[in-house]
Amino acid sequence: MTIMQVPGSKSVTARALFLAAAARGTTVLRRPLVSDDTEGFAEGLAALGYRVERGPEAWTIDGRPEGPAYGEAEVFCRDGATTARFLPALAAAGHGLFRFDASPQMRRRPLGPLTTALRELGVDLTHEGEEGHHPLTVRASGIKGGRITLDAGLSSQFLTALLLVGPLTAEGLEITVTDLVSVPYVEITLAMMRSFGVEVRREGATFHVPPQGYEAADYAIEPDASTASYPLAAAALTGNTITIPGLGSGALQGDVRFAEVLKRMGASVEMSPDSMTVTGTGGLHGLTVNMRDISDTVPTLAAIAPFADSPVRIEDVYNTRVKECDRLEACAENLRRLGVPVSLGRDWIEITPARPRPAEIACHGDHRIAMSFSITGLRTPGITLDDPGCVKKTFPGFHEALAGLRAEWGIPLE
Repeated sequence: MTIMQVPGSKSVTARALFLAAAARGTTVLRRPLVSDDTEGFAEGLAALGYRVERGPEAWTIDGRPEGPAYGEAEVFCRDGATTARFLPALAAAGHGLFRFDASPQMRRRPLGPLTTALRELGVDLTHEGEEGHHPLTVRASGIKGGRITLDAGLSSQFLTALLLVGPLTAEGLEITVTDLVSVPYVEITLAMMRSFGVEVRREGATFHVPPQGYEAADYAIEPDASTASYPLAAAALTGNTITIPGLGSGALQGDVRFAEVLKRMGASVEMSPDSMTVTGTGGLHGLTVNMRDISDTVPTLAAIAPFADSPVRIEDVYNTRVKECDRLEACAENLRRLGVPVSLGRDWIEITPARPRPAEIACHGDHRIAMSFSITGLRTPGITLDDPGCVKKTFPGFHEALAGLRAEWGIPLE
């Protein structure tokens, strides 16, 4: 049995950084993810005037409930969606002139539902280029609060940004959601807000956020469940056993449910409150699965689907089209490069099993495409990536970790 330590959760680290910056007192974040995205978030906080001290095992942040220390600042959000969506909301609760920009990839991703909601709350906010996209300027004078309606059908991060900033408003927020994807990520947000002293009340589609403020915490970051999908899929695909410590039935992250998908495909899955173990049983079954709530693991499933004994159909995942790239199109393109038949719709993909052939994978700068199809390569010699370095967004050591699994499991290097 192989035990693999998975890096900290990107989603949890980003939320924890926001909460620490917004809280009264000094917060210690233990075992945060160190990657391009999280370092970009931390540097964004520093650019706004928050003190962030990054050590090898813990990061320390001095909170400022009143908002950024600087009256004027420019923040470059890199490729990070959490940075690009959460930090403008945080800055809006303060006072000053704040300009945000991002990479070309992040500029293409939507921001409009969030900035529309902030404007409805009285925030003076201007998109400098295309409406609903970075770059943008926030002329902040605090947020009074009130009632808003939000469409979170493209990303749950729009709702999370508003939930996180709610306690910093003068009167609190009442947010009614008309559509919502990736519900487990919202549950992460609510649980973490509780850990920092704020309880959100939910009535159906409406969230009531009190204006009570956050308190600093000593907070441990759990491993990244989306990243765990790659070694779990690798074990299921190759007939090996792997255990991921720190992630189990008690995890905050909904993507631990990817293990249930592997179980439906025939893998053996054991789950304790704080660990999970997957063992490949020699074959994978096809299935039809709704992955709306665990959509970051869609490429992982698509990448092992060619080895199933019948078609794999993934449904209700339109929001994967507005991630780092159009992931449905990217999965279809790469499977076809591998000689695997694919049918594609607006929010679904169906993969007909076929023996993949060697090919170069088009990563489209997307860490999840690169890591997912690297798992395909465990059973298909000759698969290469056109941009192997893009994994630095969430797992800089991914290729070394995969090489370690190959060596331990006796899978030849190509």
